[in-house]
Amino acid sequence: MSDVPGPFADFIVSEIRRARGAAGMTQEAFGRGAGFSASHVSAVESGARALTMDFIRGADRALSTGGLFERLVTKLGAPSWFLPWLDAERSATQLRYFEPNLIPGILQTEVYARAVLRLDPKLTDDEVDRRVAARIQRQAILSREAPPQVVVVMDEGAVRRAGEGSEKLMGEQLQHLVACAERPNISVHVVPADVGLHAGLSGPLSLAHLLDGSWVGHLESQLGGDVVNRPADLDTLFERWEGVRNEALSRRQSLDLIKEVANQWT
Repeated sequence: MSDVPGPFADFIVSEIRRARGAAGMTQEAFGRGAGFSASHVSAVESGARALTMDFIRGADRALSTGGLFERLVTKLGAPSWFLPWLDAERSATQLRYFEPNLIPGILQTEVYARAVLRLDPKLTDDEVDRRVAARIQRQAILSREAPPQVVVVMDEGAVRRAGEGSEKLMGEQLQHLVACAERPNISVHVVPADVGLHAGLSGPLSLAHLLDGSWVGHLESQLGGDVVNRPADLDTLFERWEGVRNEALSRRQSLDLIKEVANQWT
C-alpha cells in the first residue's frame, strides 16, 4: 500500500487515466480489472486519495501493460524497494534512526543529499535530481501538524566526515542538523568516537511506530533495502537500537558536539 512520492504521482495518475480512456474503459470496468471499486478509482484520479503501488500494479493488470506503470514509478521516483518504508515513515507517530556513516536522509540538506547521491556512478544527473527532490520531500513530515516524535542516533564519524573541498557543505549540513535538533519533536544523539566497537556498526537501521500500535523496521544495504515486520526480527532491531542509544551522549551534549564541529567548518 506504499504511496508514490508526490512529485511523480500526478504524472503517473494522468498517464493511467489517459490509458484507461484510450482503452474505452469506464472507472467501474477499470476498477474490476484492477481490483478496486469505481469510487476508489475516482478518488485516485481526482487526487482525493493517494496513489499506491497496489493501485499501479492493478492498473497494469487492468490495462495489460506488462508492468509499464510500475517500471515508470521505479525509474522516475524512489527505488521500488524503498517505497514500503516511505509508506510507514509518512504515517508514523514515532520514528527512530541510527546511522553509523552519514547524516540520516530525513535530516539532510539538499546540497549534502546531492553530494551523497552523486557517489553512485550509475545515477544520471536527472536521476540524482529526482532522488534529491524525493528525499527533501520526505522531510515535510517533520513540520506538518502533529509531526512524529523523531529520535536520531549517529556515530561521531558521521558528524566529522568532510572530504577535501566539502568543508562548507558539511558546515551548512551541521547547522541544519542543529536547527532540526532544537525542534521539540526531534532529538539527535551522537555516539562518541571513544566508545569504540558497538552493536550499531554493522549498519544503519530505522524504526517506525504506526497508528495501529505496530512497529515496522527498515534495513538498508549496498544492494537495496528490506522492510522488517516479523516479531523476532523487530526484537533484534530493538536490541540493536537500545545498544546504540545507550552508548550515545545526551541531547544537550550531542548538540554541543555538533555545534563545535560545525564551527570548524564555517
